[in-house]
Amino acid sequence: MKKTALIMAGGRGERFWPRSRQNMPKQFLSLTDDGRTMLQLTVERIQPLVGLEDIFIVTNRSYKALVREQLPSLPEGNILCEPVGRNTAPCIGLGAVYMAKKYGDAVMMVLPSDHLIKYTSLFLNTLSDACEVAEQGEHLVTLGIAPDSPETGYGYIKFQPEERLGRAFAVERFVEKPDLETAKAYLASEQYLWNSGMFIWKTSTILKNLQAYLPETYQGLCRIGESIGTEAEEQVLEREFQELPAESIDYGVMEKAGGIYILSGAFGWDDVGSWLAVGRIKRSNELGNVVEGNVVTVDTRNTTIQGSGKLIAAVGLEDMIVVDSEDALLICEKGHAGDIKKVLENLKICNRREYL
Repeated sequence: MKKTALIMAGGRGERFWPRSRQNMPKQFLSLTDDGRTMLQLTVERIQPLVGLEDIFIVTNRSYKALVREQLPSLPEGNILCEPVGRNTAPCIGLGAVYMAKKYGDAVMMVLPSDHLIKYTSLFLNTLSDACEVAEQGEHLVTLGIAPDSPETGYGYIKFQPEERLGRAFAVERFVEKPDLETAKAYLASEQYLWNSGMFIWKTSTILKNLQAYLPETYQGLCRIGESIGTEAEEQVLEREFQELPAESIDYGVMEKAGGIYILSGAFGWDDVGSWLAVGRIKRSNELGNVVEGNVVTVDTRNTTIQGSGKLIAAVGLEDMIVVDSEDALLICEKGHAGDIKKVLENLKICNRREYL
């Protein structure tokens, strides 16, 4: 069966402010030392399994030019533009109806555009195994990450070790982000994996589940699907998509459906959720500092400093994040990295949108 990939690239990346902005969000930035952007790395990573002509990008229409610039060989018709953001269920459904129109049915891998994978071969092997499970029936397949710490920033998935299909385990339930004590219990049980947000299924399978659990969304997607290739396509997409309820695929489908399987991945995954990730993915010096740009440090430890043009002199800092851009400077304790989004909320309230 034809293998396809849908890469979700419409997010704002607000926790990477001030580098990530509305006109240049995180997935279009290079956060690694090789100079390639997150989106480019995601596409390159999966091409041994999926040809470029079978890779689709779902993004905000205002980012279409960025996608074309960064992926010039991608067919223009493979860039699907959401008129408005409606969370992951409509996003994935939109990709599914376009793929169904083109292929009839196909195995569909759904991948975020802002993850990093250290061990590509292991990742591709896991994805290939997941495709086999998805192809065998009406199975919803996801990839989980074997936890190495009681992380409170991720959702978890409990699996049933006694019920297997190949390398995949049957899923018992999805759980929300836990508190620390609950996360410790999950880790000790060895029956929970981190929810990676990566999914594999046939287009027919996910559309059938959308019909069952999100019927209003499914009906709107069907109307969009019927318009594909007609003169009314853009008009119907504009009208129907903005009427779809905003819903995550986890809450809308995965927490309700049956026949879900999970494969455990140990391929060096990082969701690059905030500036804390830079300390994990870039090489630090002997004092634990990750420094880039015109920077001088004195008695500074475990600190991430991203400079631009001007000299940054850091004295006596510990466990800090300092990010300098052309028009904004972020200074943040690492323990408050998750609160960077509150800066943007304040900027919106104060109508200082030039900094968004």
